[in-house]
Amino acid sequence: MKKYFLKFSLFLLLVLTVIGPVAAASEGESVHNYATTFLFIAIILIMAKLAGLVERVGQPAVLGELIIGVILGNLVLLGIHFFEPMKQDPIIAFLSELGVVILLFQIGLESNIQKMKAVGFRAFLVACIGVVAPFILGTYLVGPWLMPGLTFNAYLFIGATLTATSVGITARVFRDLNKLQTKEAQIVLGAAVIDDVLGLIILAVVSAIATVGSVGVGLITWITAKAILFLVGSIVVGQIVAPRLGKFFAKINTGTGMKFTLAISFGLMLAFLAQKIGLAPIVGAFAAGLVLDPVHFRYFKDANIVKDVKESVEGMNEPVRKKILETLEPHVHRHIEDLIEPIGLFLVPIFFVMTGMGVQLNTLANLPILLVALGITVAAFVGKIISGLAAGKVNKMAVGFGMIPRGEVGLIFAMTGKGLNVISDQIFSAIVIMVILTTLLTPPILTYVLKRQN
Repeated sequence: MKKYFLKFSLFLLLVLTVIGPVAAASEGESVHNYATTFLFIAIILIMAKLAGLVERVGQPAVLGELIIGVILGNLVLLGIHFFEPMKQDPIIAFLSELGVVILLFQIGLESNIQKMKAVGFRAFLVACIGVVAPFILGTYLVGPWLMPGLTFNAYLFIGATLTATSVGITARVFRDLNKLQTKEAQIVLGAAVIDDVLGLIILAVVSAIATVGSVGVGLITWITAKAILFLVGSIVVGQIVAPRLGKFFAKINTGTGMKFTLAISFGLMLAFLAQKIGLAPIVGAFAAGLVLDPVHFRYFKDANIVKDVKESVEGMNEPVRKKILETLEPHVHRHIEDLIEPIGLFLVPIFFVMTGMGVQLNTLANLPILLVALGITVAAFVGKIISGLAAGKVNKMAVGFGMIPRGEVGLIFAMTGKGLNVISDQIFSAIVIMVILTTLLTPPILTYVLKRQN
């Protein structure tokens, strides 16, 4: 690992040496320098990919992207100011916001309605406890105890941030341990799907409360009802509208380009509608992902190919036919995700790197802030471990620890609070440290728990 770190450091030094004069030349310009923005985007993407070296030590790429963002955002402490304009660049800020929407759209695609129906009662209980327990801990205990004097809205966002569970990180941990088929893994993954829905409802509620400035029971009830109605309505109406849209646009063109356009536009339109009724755009993007299924695109060219293959294997020897269809099935169901993945690869790392750049290490140079970060991290662990108690006759510790990673969802919550000026830089930095710790510590702990089970 030392070898890779040395190479990375040398590359960073080379970048700073070569492009430093460019930054100096562009300082003081009143007109937006698009060329500099292009350079910034290229640097973000390259650095994010190089930060993927953390995968070599069993950690998810998101952790590396966060860390590289923290490094770039704090080079000013070493007298390097080149990356400072990146923090205020409106184009990069927009791409980062778009990356969040695409990310939640992808999570929705991976968490389709059928999966949600199949997770079972135990997963539902684990999800509910895994949302309620950390929310109460953050809002009513850790927040007021460690950070007295803040607004109640700030405490609400701290609690909301602790409710998240990262589906991607959780799945990656179990996959790396070859435990995806265990009951514990199925409960955790199912609960994580429900957790996302409940967490997004909580985010919508606390965001609206922070905006309106009121915490009345009637308002909370209305916001909750509105979030649920939007999600349910989007799913019900979407299931009716999506196949008709697919059929209509397929008459114009049945190619992959039209399929991509229809899918991404559907996600962006629901994100727009969500914001128009007072919810976060990511709620709409997530709902759109839940709605879209391969069946809605059956009139397109790739679906017709699949249909032809299925018809051609009729009458074949049953084991051979079954093997062909099993090989074909994953490609059919993942085709929409595969179409969206390239744009996610472009935009999502920008969000994570920019989020990391928002961490101000100088705010962590005093003991109170460090204690806050550790306190929030403890609450993040305890709140999810408790949820494992509802998992039934399985390894409850494995389920509890499997729910711990916060990852991208927790960061989205924190960024929303910061965007509403509810969360200060100090609290935001502490929350990001919590996300990093829950992401970093879960794999080794979960490995130990599962090995003890064997």
